[in-house]
Amino acid sequence: MNDIILASTSKRREEILKRYNFQFRIIKGDIVEIINKKDSPEELVMSLAFRKAYSAAKDNPKSIVIGADTVVVYKDEILSKPKNSEDAFRMLSLLNGKTHEVITGISILNIESNEKIVDFEKTKVKFRDLDKNTIDTYIATKEPFDKAGSYGIQDIGALLVEGIEGCYLNVVGLPLVKLDKLLNKFFDISIINMNK
Repeated sequence: MNDIILASTSKRREEILKRYNFQFRIIKGDIVEIINKKDSPEELVMSLAFRKAYSAAKDNPKSIVIGADTVVVYKDEILSKPKNSEDAFRMLSLLNGKTHEVITGISILNIESNEKIVDFEKTKVKFRDLDKNTIDTYIATKEPFDKAGSYGIQDIGALLVEGIEGCYLNVVGLPLVKLDKLLNKFFDISIINMNK
């Protein structure tokens, strides 16, 4: 059995993988997240996912290490985690009634075999029309503060979303189908077979 590491402290990513009896351990991908304005959102998330995976892989060369990074993008603006309530209100107002993209970069590394896989998944999310009171009430739940784009589709934030096009779990933070395909193709690992 391969030793698999998730280079993340995201509870959401951990919960997604645990649902499928996926055997892994967690090591924080310890990096400083520097955003290069010249990078496209896709390049940014792939770069950050690779750096997170590599930071854990370098001390665990025999392990298969998974890194991921997710951003919310509206009209080429990357919406990170909000700095405060005002920033959360600004972001949610931007997304109000509109369609935006959620992009997750994935990197899978095994230093011993010199395998380095980097890819991304993109999902379109349409917000419903929200009034100021609804946005203020949502911010008061404190849910937006640790989430890119100031909302979490897996929790109360689901009430803000009118529809999605693409992978739901990508919006949560880990596109499971893309991850399973990459693990199958390059590492002969199947998430579904771990349930046997």
